Amino acid sequence: MVPEGESWQGDGAPPDAAPAEAEAVRLAVLLPLPLAGSYSYLAPAAAGLGPGDLVLVPFGRRELWGVVWDRETGPDGAPSAEAALDTARLKWVGRRLPAPPLPEVSRRFVDWVAAYTLAAPGAVLRMVVSVSSALEPPKPQQAVRLVEPAPEGLRPTAQRRAVLEAASEGPARPAAELARAAGVTPEVVRKLVALGALETVELPAPPPFALPDWSRPAVDFSAAQAAAAEVLRGKVGAGFSATLLDGVTGSGKTEVYLEAVAAALARGEQALVLLPEIALSAQWLERFERRFGVAPAEWHSDLAPPQRRRTWRAVAEGEARVVVGARSALFLPYPALGVIVVDEEHDGAFKQEEGVIYHARDMAVVRASLGAIPVVLASATPSLETLVNVQAGKYAEVRLPDRHGGALLPEITAIDLRVEKPERLPDGNPGWLAPPLREALAGTLAAGEQALLFLNRRGYAPLTLCDACGHRLQCPHCTAWLVEHRFRGRLFCHHCGYARPLPPACPACGAEDSWRACGPGVERLLDEARLLFPEARVALASSDTLTGPRAAAELVERLRDREIDLLIGTQIVAKGHHFPHLTCVGVVDADLGLAGGDLRALERTWQLLQQVAGRAGRDALPGRVFLQSHDPDHPVIHALVAGDREGFLAYETEERRRGNNPPFTRLAAIILSDPDPRRVDGLARALARRAPRRDGLEVLGPTEAPLAVIRGRHRRRFLVRARRDLPLQRLLRDWLAEVKVPSSARLAVDIDPYSFF
Repeated sequence: MVPEGESWQGDGAPPDAAPAEAEAVRLAVLLPLPLAGSYSYLAPAAAGLGPGDLVLVPFGRRELWGVVWDRETGPDGAPSAEAALDTARLKWVGRRLPAPPLPEVSRRFVDWVAAYTLAAPGAVLRMVVSVSSALEPPKPQQAVRLVEPAPEGLRPTAQRRAVLEAASEGPARPAAELARAAGVTPEVVRKLVALGALETVELPAPPPFALPDWSRPAVDFSAAQAAAAEVLRGKVGAGFSATLLDGVTGSGKTEVYLEAVAAALARGEQALVLLPEIALSAQWLERFERRFGVAPAEWHSDLAPPQRRRTWRAVAEGEARVVVGARSALFLPYPALGVIVVDEEHDGAFKQEEGVIYHARDMAVVRASLGAIPVVLASATPSLETLVNVQAGKYAEVRLPDRHGGALLPEITAIDLRVEKPERLPDGNPGWLAPPLREALAGTLAAGEQALLFLNRRGYAPLTLCDACGHRLQCPHCTAWLVEHRFRGRLFCHHCGYARPLPPACPACGAEDSWRACGPGVERLLDEARLLFPEARVALASSDTLTGPRAAAELVERLRDREIDLLIGTQIVAKGHHFPHLTCVGVVDADLGLAGGDLRALERTWQLLQQVAGRAGRDALPGRVFLQSHDPDHPVIHALVAGDREGFLAYETEERRRGNNPPFTRLAAIILSDPDPRRVDGLARALARRAPRRDGLEVLGPTEAPLAVIRGRHRRRFLVRARRDLPLQRLLRDWLAEVKVPSSARLAVDIDPYSFF
């Protein structure tokens, strides 16, 4: 048998001693490319390659890694029914890579996600093996140690004696470290190795992650928490289940679901916790370390390449016992996954909008089902889809109706902006805070407590226009206005990243110094707060200022240490955080999002405002929340003020049912784009002519997308609505196969769309 990792021939040619055809096997190898399926290769039967093995194979003029997906010949070498290519035309596998085989459940997950999302299986595989450098083992660390007895004829010098003395005092260590300990240059150490006084050895790699101690005691639970934790512990090891952990903000959901993690660890299994925002991880990591004594493995886009390599391999080898990460962490190749937790399961950040388009919450349920393990969906504001599954008996439910430690939910008040109009600021500019909110903030700050102003709009102003002619500054690559970020001195497009400074004169009329900022962003609120409360220590929190977990952790620490009096932020501060001294929350524009134009606009606004309101009064001090609105009688605002969650959900459920919308039907979006608007229109017309017609299926469009141009590509959309019993994916696949897509065009399929831009 060819040893693992050893190449028998890397150029696609047969081995030097070519085996007879009966001694070769045909393998289906899936490559990490957006192709229709796997490719056939030959390998020596003696190599023992089988499904899951990672291999190098020739592909065109290059060599790619791939995964053996299946054997196309049996043990006797006879081709299977699926083997259609002439064996003589096939190339040979190069070599097996020294990496753990891809688990069978991961391969099934790839196939399932590809079929559901209508994505190429290789594109999904690329998400599973996203760090190809981790397929080779890490290079062992070289160290040096003392040779005894010392070689004859060694001429001692002061520097050499210092090195030999330092080497005698401890175990082998890297040459650079030994040189520092002896106070000499590394060249002195290298010379002693050459003379035989020191020898080079390989150090065993330290474990990449410390083992969490699941036996450490948990926090003191309330009766409701203890009962919920017992239910979740009982799910682990009992096969597949999906459970909604439904608890009000501040009820201690994290500590409860960590008991399910502990139960998986006790069984020697791995655990995965998905968070929607990396900025949420700072306090979560603290809670995890208090419970288990060590930090978990992290997985998100801010990891440096060496850390990504180390973490991927540790997960694949089963050495990373607990992983906390963003949605992509779901696709890591866990060999012994025992439980999945999706925290803030309602959050839209779990939806991947580019490449392979999927919703991580829904795919987490699928991954749990394929692996016969439990999944826990945790939220204070569960999605309507999840609640309907609970009502249908598909998901179990555990509820935490009260805040931990006796804290009370905050009092919520609506401020009618039609009556309580914001006043102008001392500098003459318009203000955005109504008098009741100003007074509440002043009282909170005077009492030495902390406050939060929430506005889900980045930058200084959402629109900049010329006062002389009304010209609006627009992105040249997108149908979107440029947003002024005054602190950075530039205008930005939030869709493609285009940036430019504010021009000195209007390009339309030539007027100078005529630019006017329209509407507030969080930067403009910061200016207003500094004018109104000059003694307060004010900070800003948005995705522009919190660029990673470290920045988020520093902000949390400053708030905890009471170095900030007033925090102004976007949705990045609306969930997951616990600020014990924060007692007042002001929502500057509670109407933002209510007119979103999509079927989930009301639900998302209710969830967001409920979450941001939940930041107030989470400890001993009571909390107050003020919602500024031009429509305080709107069902969302009314439900929040009245604390009538069930009433709002019943209203929203009936609206969805009456509108024939999900979760009572299924939706799919077809998005076409091309640099040439005529070409994309021609493609849209060709698809429209071949649109399927079937009872229970409705095809809407084509129409220009709300954002008709992004990054210079013109966009058109179809929306397909189908009864839940129809085979939606098969119908879409057959339809799309009838039209040839030009090479310049792109066609994306979004099953269960969450955005409609």
